[in-house]
Amino acid sequence: MESGTFAEPKPSPLALLLLGKNADPDSETGVECPGDLPPASDPNLVERVRTARAILGDRLYILGHHYQRDEVIQFADTTGDSYKLSQQAAAHPEAEFIVFCGVHFMAESADILTSDSQQVLLPDLAAGCSMADMAAIHQVEDAWDVFEAAGIAKSVIPITYMNSSASIKAFTGRHGGAVCTSSNAKRALEWAFAQGEQVFFLPDQHLGRNTAIRDLGMTRDDCVVFDPHKPGGGLSEEQLRDARMILWRGHCSVHGRFTADSVRDVRDRVPGVRVIVHPECTHEVVSLADEVGSTEYIINAIAAAPAGSKWAVGTELNLVRRLAIEHPDQEIVYLEKAVCFCSTMNRIDLPHLAWTLENLVNGIVVNRITVEPEEARWARVALDRMLALPGLAPRD
Repeated sequence: MESGTFAEPKPSPLALLLLGKNADPDSETGVECPGDLPPASDPNLVERVRTARAILGDRLYILGHHYQRDEVIQFADTTGDSYKLSQQAAAHPEAEFIVFCGVHFMAESADILTSDSQQVLLPDLAAGCSMADMAAIHQVEDAWDVFEAAGIAKSVIPITYMNSSASIKAFTGRHGGAVCTSSNAKRALEWAFAQGEQVFFLPDQHLGRNTAIRDLGMTRDDCVVFDPHKPGGGLSEEQLRDARMILWRGHCSVHGRFTADSVRDVRDRVPGVRVIVHPECTHEVVSLADEVGSTEYIINAIAAAPAGSKWAVGTELNLVRRLAIEHPDQEIVYLEKAVCFCSTMNRIDLPHLAWTLENLVNGIVVNRITVEPEEARWARVALDRMLALPGLAPRD
């Protein structure tokens, strides 16, 4: 893509209708609700990134996740969801340096899928994911011990969402399971139930529950939530044996903010609006929405909609703002009244990107992300099982 000084278009008035004006006291880790848009970038940083990128040439490949700031996205060689970006990195073996503008688990996946000659860098090591952090490997291994004590481990197939650490992916691979994305979760669950009687789904309880109920016809009674902070996950052995879906007590801090009241409120405020949300939202929100799908699904649905369409979008704010700018002939609003960015995604900014690239120009590799070989091997097993699933290519 062609780089240049970034001038941010002004969003339509309706796109700004639901922006909050004050900090939200109910915010949790991973969510930032400042009540205003991020400040404009320093033009000098734009020029510095452009210069460093030109010097590095084909040795550099920059990946930009959909939830990144526009000031960062302008420099991405490709944009997309986490799995697509990792695939793109592997598809460019000439690039010695892969700079992943996303979060930690994404950079790990890129390191797993790329060659040994490629180095994956994360501009800010503090760019994590609150959902991925809700499932530590020692907690998951302890949960499996609980399953063994209850006599169900041999019948349980683990399925882990792409939004998980490399160690959790490796655990899944070692125990006969697979990775899934939000677009192929149904196929992953169908495959898992063909292998065993129960599924251990982690780390996002909402994606697991929504897929089981909406796509596989299960009920809430078929699902139990394993809480790693309670003895035995807070479940009796009978509850574990009777469950078809054992859901990890994790969630996305951004998508978890949307509520049924958010949906009802926007319908009252914007007559004729269609509500489209990500399946990481709660089951109550998903049940009230008009459309539910992955990030790519949301982007494509709005791109295909006719002029004059009205949308309330339940996903990360940077993407919603970008959609409003790209489709000025449609009315696009944020589903929640309080402005909420993914604060960890927003840690990747132009100062960090400039610092990373200028160090590379000077022969210094900073913030390299590496996955231990044995862990990478088993994580790759889980990823390969996902790739072997029938149907469309996976998307987040």
